[in-house]
Amino acid sequence: MHSLWGMMVPEIELGDVAATSLITLYCHAIETRSEDPILYDPKSVEISTVLDPILSRSKSPLERTLAKGMVDPKLVVHIAIRARKYDQYVLDFLVKYPDGVVVNIGCGLDSRFLRIDNGLVDFYDLDLPEVISLKKRFFTETKRYHLIASSVLDDAWMSVVSAHAGPFLFLAEGVFMYLEGEAVKSLVLRLREHFSGSELVCEVVNSIWITKPLNTLAEYKMRRRLHIGKDAVFRSGIRRSEEMEEWHPGIRLLDEWSYFDSDEKKLGWLKIFSQISLFRYTQWTVHYLLG
Repeated sequence: MHSLWGMMVPEIELGDVAATSLITLYCHAIETRSEDPILYDPKSVEISTVLDPILSRSKSPLERTLAKGMVDPKLVVHIAIRARKYDQYVLDFLVKYPDGVVVNIGCGLDSRFLRIDNGLVDFYDLDLPEVISLKKRFFTETKRYHLIASSVLDDAWMSVVSAHAGPFLFLAEGVFMYLEGEAVKSLVLRLREHFSGSELVCEVVNSIWITKPLNTLAEYKMRRRLHIGKDAVFRSGIRRSEEMEEWHPGIRLLDEWSYFDSDEKKLGWLKIFSQISLFRYTQWTVHYLLG
């Protein structure tokens, strides 16, 4: 246990998948400090500053690398653009339903509620117990902001959220690809059953990247370049944005979005990939109505 600025912060003990939340946190912080930031997230700067001395002494290569601020600039831009877009999905939802309910699945240490709060929304951050335990060191629950420590596959959390009348928006930013395909399908169908009429925004990867030999390349990149642990592997994906529509007649694709669609100048020449299907549909976002 370390005392930093009066705040008692324990050693960081996160599993391989949960540890990916630290990458997102540090990407937000690095971008926030940059010139003309894509995303302004001062809470990420605050948290990473507190965690730096702890992560710098970690046995984890990933955590030590993050503490040094050694993150691929392209990844920082990618993560920041994604966060800004998901913020916009929430803001658009709240224009239609100002007192709606938003569930941020696999929230990590993100501070989305602080960035989108309209004074009316009920917002739930959901993640594994080890992540929420750490998050509680930096965030305080309120009447409209709630932390749920649970696997998304444990339906008990749905009972908590369903106490509200809705409408509901579910976000899964960088989550579903770490779950088995059947688990994702079952989860989406249960969301449709329990929260009919809700919206789902989720990031997906192309299923071609979870089959050999391409999965070997993807895993090499994650291990060697990002120092991600061996258990954080992509386990599922889809080939087409419309694929989930085949799971139930009530599921309807509303829109899709690729990072390369952004007009962000920091993307530079990478914008050309928006016109190349192979790259556009490597990792992208789909938005469904669960009717």
